Amino acid sequence: MLTRVSRFGSALPRLLSKPPARFVSQSNRTSAAGSAAVTELHPAAEQAGHGEVSPYVKNPDYHGFSSDPVVDRWNMRVAFFFSISVVLVIGGTFIHYLPDHGMRQWARREAERVIQQREKAGLPVIGENYYDPNKIILAPAGEE
Repeated sequence: MLTRVSRFGSALPRLLSKPPARFVSQSNRTSAAGSAAVTELHPAAEQAGHGEVSPYVKNPDYHGFSSDPVVDRWNMRVAFFFSISVVLVIGGTFIHYLPDHGMRQWARREAERVIQQREKAGLPVIGENYYDPNKIILAPAGEE
C-alpha cells in the first residue's frame, strides 16, 4: 500500500490541493457517442421554480425536531429536559443504590461484631498465634 502511494512522490501534495477537473466534451453534437455537453454540475434551485429552502433560512434557531419554529423549540426543550433528568436523577439514584461493591461495608460490620464478641469474652482482639503452629510445616534446619 505504501509503495503505491510512494510512486506519486512529490506530486501527491499537488494532487490533494487542487480540486478534481471537470471534463467537457469537445466533439460535435451529432457524434454517435452522445451529444450532451456538461455545462453545469449542479443546476441552481431557482431554475426549477420550487426549490427547497433550508430550514435554517426559515428559522435561524432550528433544532431539527420540526419545521414549525414553536413546535421545534417545544420539542427541543422537552427532549433535553427528559434526557438530562433521566440521566442525572434516575442514573444517580441507580448508582447510589447499587449493592456494596467488593462487600467492603459488610466486611467492616462483621469485623466490628467479632471484636465486640472477643472483648465481651475477655480475649485479645488478635491472638498471639493467629495460625495454629501445629499446622505450619517448616523446612528442616539443614536445608535451604
